[in-house]
Amino acid sequence: MQVSPTSLHLYRLWGTVTDVAPGMIKVAGVSELAGVGNEIVIEKPGLSVLGEILNVSGDSVTALLFSPCDAIRIGDAVQIEQEARVNPGDHWLGQIINYRGDITGQGESLSSGPSAGRRLHAAALPAHDRRGIGPRLDSGWMVTDTMLPICRGQRLGLFAGSGVGKSTFLGSLAGGMEADVVVIALIGERSREVNEFVRNILPAAIMSKTVVVAATASEPPGAKKRAAYCAMAAAEHFRDQGRNVLFLFDSITRFAEAHRETALLAGETPALNAFPPSTVRVIAELAERTGPGTDGKGDITAIYSVLVAGSDMEEPVADMIRGILDGHIILSREIAERGRYPAIDILRSVSRSLPHAATDDENMLIRDARRMLALYEEVSPMLRANLYEPGKDAEADRAIGLFQALDGYAATRSGAGISDAFAQLRNILSVETQAAPVQAVPS
Repeated sequence: MQVSPTSLHLYRLWGTVTDVAPGMIKVAGVSELAGVGNEIVIEKPGLSVLGEILNVSGDSVTALLFSPCDAIRIGDAVQIEQEARVNPGDHWLGQIINYRGDITGQGESLSSGPSAGRRLHAAALPAHDRRGIGPRLDSGWMVTDTMLPICRGQRLGLFAGSGVGKSTFLGSLAGGMEADVVVIALIGERSREVNEFVRNILPAAIMSKTVVVAATASEPPGAKKRAAYCAMAAAEHFRDQGRNVLFLFDSITRFAEAHRETALLAGETPALNAFPPSTVRVIAELAERTGPGTDGKGDITAIYSVLVAGSDMEEPVADMIRGILDGHIILSREIAERGRYPAIDILRSVSRSLPHAATDDENMLIRDARRMLALYEEVSPMLRANLYEPGKDAEADRAIGLFQALDGYAATRSGAGISDAFAQLRNILSVETQAAPVQAVPS
């Protein structure tokens, strides 16, 4: 008997638990009617255990659980629901949302809201219908207004080790960038950090246009994955209304780790650092759902933070996502340790919107600034060793003379727009510098 997915809501489909594993169960009796992505519910006294079907075989389905499975027993009845959906809308603005689409502390149900629901696992917009990357956006920082521009519909990666100021920088971008709606996904963060981010880091003035979707570190991997898709569905909802959305995802590494755990439980073969081969596809599918919209729709400008272990930019997740995105901003621990925030390593960071996002004159300023920073980096070991002889290389002398101003420029907020940021950069580079003072070489 063939039953269309749209008819599932006309009756209840039940199965039986046959196997229980940490975070996973197998259910018999529903293989012919259940599909990947369908939700499951197991009712226990005083408890509802939720999950989602990962794969379907001939005699059973495997389901990922979103909550602890201690109370589940073999033989328990399992109800199969429709494909996972949430109902984002303006009622989400200014709220913290959990992985189910519930407003935290209010106990709203999945079916609440004015719409019929939006699929969590939706396809990206057709590539041939999409617009190109839009104009530059005011970011609130001199360096990302000029040397590392962020354009509307662009997708950037923010690469950083722990404790380097990643979350603080994301919060400042949320308050400084042009957007109609801000959607923030906090995946795998400590519980304390969620409230701290909302109350202390996120500017209070923008909370009324912000949706925060959170799944903490203590929640099961399935809940973390679902929270990520819930945040994405919210961003797509506002985009389809014609609004321009700023999508901040912290962090894609925790999302990848959650996928690794669930994929290994489902039987996938581990590969590099135990990440299964499907990790690249899952990350790419998530990233491709952001970006420019089609005619009549808004754009989703996305910034994905990447937590790099030991500041290793070649670790698997960092390597996977770097080639998918439209640029990367690297936060350096060395720069943070000398007290400059945001600790952006300009020379190692790239915005692929350049050179098209800037005029010829602006591109010349950017190239000159980067050249001075690169030259200073070359001669800095000689300066530290007191081996540099001023007056021998005019360009090196100029780089040394400009470094403090350029370094300070990277830590300066921008309040007057992109044109003013370039004007200040031009003023710095036009200053006549003298040769560096003679330094005594130790005997």
